[in-house]
Amino acid sequence: MPRARKGAARTQSRRRLLREARGYFGTKHRHKQQAKVAVMRAGRKAFIDRRLRRRDFRALWITRITAACRMRSTRYSRFINGIQQAGVLLNRKMLSQIAIDDPKTFDRLVEMAGESAPATKG
Repeated sequence: MPRARKGAARTQSRRRLLREARGYFGTKHRHKQQAKVAVMRAGRKAFIDRRLRRRDFRALWITRITAACRMRSTRYSRFINGIQQAGVLLNRKMLSQIAIDDPKTFDRLVEMAGESAPATKG
């Protein structure tokens, strides 16, 4: 009995791989082995960068909230602590958006944070 070979499946897998590598430079979009390495590496980088994007956005929101707090002569850490003590369930993304779009509401949030924050010495 003759041995079975991959046949069409091998061609399909090669085509699929090269389609994913379309647009890559040099042999990375022409040769199967180079394309395989490039596609694996690109997937790994994409995975890492999705997490880095979340980190970058959180840093941006914190920077915006800090700037808004400084304009109202308070500190970011005191503001966040006071908001949590007051039981406000807004995340940093929403707080930064409020600071940009609705300053009056942010003023009220700063007041609430100041009232509910524990008294500090010094």
